[in-house]
Amino acid sequence: MLYHFLYPLHNSFSAFNVFRYITFRSIACAVTAFLLMLLLSPWFIRKLKQYQIGQVVRDDGPETHLAKKGVPTMGGVLILSSITISTLLWAKLTNPLVWLMLFVVLFFGCIGGIDDYRKICKKS
Repeated sequence: MLYHFLYPLHNSFSAFNVFRYITFRSIACAVTAFLLMLLLSPWFIRKLKQYQIGQVVRDDGPETHLAKKGVPTMGGVLILSSITISTLLWAKLTNPLVWLMLFVVLFFGCIGGIDDYRKICKKS
């Protein structure tokens, strides 16, 4: 999105020419996703603990796994959100491969989310 807004300004301001380079946009996308994770993760973890969305551990498993009981799960939602937001901000959205990548990432994220949801609901 930023590419489509700011790159056309390169005729007026030469500094905006940097938006045409995929290396610049890739680094900016990675930094944006990282900063989103740093800023949102404390709030997200507090909400998961508030709603008691935690890891379920079977009693018949190894004793070392009992320490994981209650650890917040569903963190992939935050990871996928930061990847999606930063990609939509920095990618050239006219490229169909960007949309394919987002579809694949979100599809596999849905599979992981369904797995975590079933684990939480069935307590197994």
